[in-house]
Parts: sequence; structure tokens; C-alpha cells
Amino acid sequence: MAGQHHVVIVVFDGVQSLDVTGPLEVLAGANLAGGQYGISILSIDGQPVRTSSGLRLLPDGALDGPPDLLIVPGGAGTKRGDPRLVAWLREHGPRAARLTSVCTGAFLLAEAGLLDGRRATTHWDHCAALARRYPAVTVDPEPIYVRDGTVATSAGVTAGIDLALALVEDDHGRDTALAIARHLVMFLRRPGGQRQFSAQLAAQVAARDPLRDIQRYAAEHPAADLSVPALARRANLSPRQFSRAFAAEVGTPPGRYVDQVRLESARRLLEERHGGVEEVARACGYGTPEAMRRAFVRELGISPADYRERF
Repeated sequence: MAGQHHVVIVVFDGVQSLDVTGPLEVLAGANLAGGQYGISILSIDGQPVRTSSGLRLLPDGALDGPPDLLIVPGGAGTKRGDPRLVAWLREHGPRAARLTSVCTGAFLLAEAGLLDGRRATTHWDHCAALARRYPAVTVDPEPIYVRDGTVATSAGVTAGIDLALALVEDDHGRDTALAIARHLVMFLRRPGGQRQFSAQLAAQVAARDPLRDIQRYAAEHPAADLSVPALARRANLSPRQFSRAFAAEVGTPPGRYVDQVRLESARRLLEERHGGVEEVARACGYGTPEAMRRAFVRELGISPADYRERF
């Protein structure tokens, strides 16, 4: 990245504080590693704002001309977006070198017409509303973030961190982005092609302790015997009772849940460069590299080796 990039994070009454501070911490971390992001927190009139949680934010000033990187957070304040802010976005947004939104900030971009004809995402719980209100936008509810040309939109709250890390990786390389992710104690720095839910988030949390223990055990020991009989023994249930109870409380059959947990574990190890494909396959309970390859192709449409190269 040549020279300093002017970054503006927009704030407004009802903004989600994590949508602001998540990307801010990533970009500030990049500056500590030698980056050149000049970051400003600006409101439409330069006045203090209240976040959705009641936190008072004092902006650096008022919005003026377009920056190099414009970040529009989400929050309850996007439900009835300030017309002055929407008008500013409509005028200056197209002239920003990179235009991004976090969570329901996509609604402000859409209201300003900046997502028309583009693919975009937002928080999973608001994707249907975004698609309904703005039919000119192609809404994809699955990814953590979507990049369409110079415009990028991200899913809910912490997905803004994923998007900011991707921007830093573009500007400063993978090693810098990974170092920031580790400093922020990110459990998994998810690439943009991944779904908004991990296996644990996509499933329900079981109501009963034995089944919750099974969920935790599977996530922590993907290489263990996670067959239905073995898990049923751990839960002190018959295999038939266990399968029925697990599916009812978790929302997915135990075999499917184990498949997703192993796939997620393998993806993480591949992303973090922990061993070769054969070693990762053993560590995640696949038995053979071919079994893992079939799982990757079936679920992701890509082989483990290609996945590692891409991410």
C-alpha cells in the first residue's frame, strides 16, 4: 500500500459499538505493524452519538469529502436511517476507493442506492428484509462477507473484524493479518467463502447436560470414535434413544453434526498451516486423506489441497 490511506468509520445514534470498534482495532493493529491507515470516526454533524447499548461516542468531527476506505457500521439506528446520512452516502459513497458495511450498515448503503445491481450480505436475521426492501440487490445470506468490485458488505457484528482482516491482508499480506487475528484472540479467522455459522452456531445447544457434553466432546476431539454407538455410551443412552434425543434437541442428526465438526476442524488446521493434508485428515478423524477429500468436495466444491492454496 503506497502512502497513507484515509479511513472513515461513520457513527450515528443507535450504532452498534462492536461494528465500530471491531474494524477499528484491526486497522489500528495494522498501524502498529507498519501500516498507514489514517483513521477518523465521524458523524454527520460532528456531534456525539449514543450507541445501541448506550455508550456515548465522541467523533473526531463531521463527515466531509469521500475517504479512501469508508466503513458504515450497523445497529438499531439503521432501521430509520438519518436522511442526512443517506444523502451524504449517496453523494460521496461512489467516490470512495473502497466502500464497506458491517452488519445492518448494508441497509444504509442500499437506501443510498449503492448496492443496486450488486451482490451483498448482512446479518443472517436481516437478509430477508434487505432482499424484500431492496429488490435491486442480490442478497446472499451465507457468507461472512461479500466483495463486489470496490464494495464489500459483511455479516453480523464480529464479521466486521473478518472483513477488516481481509482488507489488511490485501494491503499488507497474510502474515500481518494473521498476527493481528492472533493478537485479538480470534478463535478462527474465517475466509469470506465460509458460512455465517460454524457447526456449533448453526446447531442448537442441547437442553440436557449429557447431550451438551457430547457436543463439546465432539468439537474438542474430532479424531475420537464419534460413531452413534460410542457417543450413546458416553451419554448413557441406547443408540436409538441417543439419536432421537440428539436430533430433537440439536436440530440435526448426530452423524451430520459430527461431519460438520470434523469439516470445520479440518478447515481451521488447513488455514493455519498445521501439517500436511494427510496429517490433518488423521487429526480430524477422517482416517484417510481420500475420505477428507470427498467431504471437502461434497460440502465446499473444492479439494483440501486447493482449499489450503486459496485460503
